[in-house]
Amino acid sequence: MTSKLFLIARIAGRAVAIDSDQVESVVDVPEITPVPGAGAVVHGLAALRSRVVTVIDTCIALDLPPSERAARRAVITHVDGHHYALPVDQLEDVAMFDLLPLSDGLAIEGGWARAAAGLIVREGDPMLAIDLRALIPGLAAAA
Repeated sequence: MTSKLFLIARIAGRAVAIDSDQVESVVDVPEITPVPGAGAVVHGLAALRSRVVTVIDTCIALDLPPSERAARRAVITHVDGHHYALPVDQLEDVAMFDLLPLSDGLAIEGGWARAAAGLIVREGDPMLAIDLRALIPGLAAAA
């Protein structure tokens, strides 16, 4: 099994692993401009490094209640020619891990199940690896 580089972050208080191939950058969350009629999962648009990014409400994308705290950091991903910012509670680490398949019978609830890409083991504890594309409106429905 080949190790891959993962970003460890917290979303809704839960530690998750994000494949570094899906991470273009990590940024401070800029000012967000709401987009009328876009749906609750689209938090709005933000100007970032001379480009406009769509800011996703990560909690709503995971079928969770919206976060009560304003996110200060976000993971930027580039999918199908578009940039998306996915706010996270905090960033913890970047390290090499083996991506393990999800076990049969492993109960993963709600939107976490849709985003699940496998497991990693950090310091003896299993952690869910997520696919950011599963959190993007339109792409999530196609996945």
